[in-house]
Amino acid sequence: MQMPTEFATDQWYVVASLDELGPEPLARTVCGRHVVLFRQTDGTVVALEDRCPHRGYPLSRGTVVGDQIQCGYHGLTFDGCGTCVWAPNQGTVPSKANVTRHVVHLTGPWVWLWVGDPAQPEVDKLPLVPWMSEPGWKVLTGMEPLAARYGTLVDNLLDLSHESYLHAGYIGTPEVATTPIETSVDEDTEVVSVRRRMKAVECPPFYSATTGLQTPIDRWQDIEYHPVGCYILHVRVAPAGIEPRPDGSDPRAAHLKVLYGITPSTRGTTLDFWALCRDFARDDEAVDDGMATMQTTVVLQDVDALDLLETRLAEMDEPPEVSLKIDAGGLAARRMIHAQIARNP
Repeated sequence: MQMPTEFATDQWYVVASLDELGPEPLARTVCGRHVVLFRQTDGTVVALEDRCPHRGYPLSRGTVVGDQIQCGYHGLTFDGCGTCVWAPNQGTVPSKANVTRHVVHLTGPWVWLWVGDPAQPEVDKLPLVPWMSEPGWKVLTGMEPLAARYGTLVDNLLDLSHESYLHAGYIGTPEVATTPIETSVDEDTEVVSVRRRMKAVECPPFYSATTGLQTPIDRWQDIEYHPVGCYILHVRVAPAGIEPRPDGSDPRAAHLKVLYGITPSTRGTTLDFWALCRDFARDDEAVDDGMATMQTTVVLQDVDALDLLETRLAEMDEPPEVSLKIDAGGLAARRMIHAQIARNP
């Protein structure tokens, strides 16, 4: 099955991190739709169609004035609902001058955008990511733009064997590529799971520098992918031979939730949001800095690889592929995404 290039609507996608929203409007393109985001004086996040209906100038090139946004071309001003409340030389503003307000939802530091009918947002489709906001977890976030279609990132994240080669010296060790995986698909909840459990293996620098653990370790990688836009990697690292207790507690292990918001921007570009949620060294700023630096390096290694891959993919409509056992999760994800696209309104 070929990699999808169209977009699934009636979905939630990460559109921004709260720390990106300052006094200036923020422009984003999600599934080909131009959106402007800004915060009102009470902190409310507003997302509007990024197009002034007068002559089409981007509202993101305008100015936030109190709880409103003013077009930088002719001054038309819109409230948080998208209603045009002022236009030059107009006693009555035409109703057609209003813009669409998009539905957003906040989960910890992430802002999710509903790409579907604004009147019918399906909140139950939001993935559960409690580590982003619950006590007991430290959260680091970032975003890198990809000059590549979103399907390349999905493939990349569903097959972590590439860590052994592309990310050697950071999170990759030989055992990641040689350890068999278990793949399952829940058709009812539309979740693809890929599990890899490594016993008595090398501890890569990403974990030795942040957890204090040394080789050998037991290392778990349990992927939970919610097509299209949410990827969760449940990581457990512990001294070799140490298992969770029968009651489920696991005090001698370190746990990390690696989340990716996979947000299609245009057919050939993607917004690659990431978050690291950890339950260890939560108040250690040195661990914050080291982990953020290594994660950014790893993400940029992926960006370089996928940007290069996109240049080759763009040369042909349906490039031939040879799939391997390691691609089971990615192929299941492709099938599920195609099914979601087929259900688009």
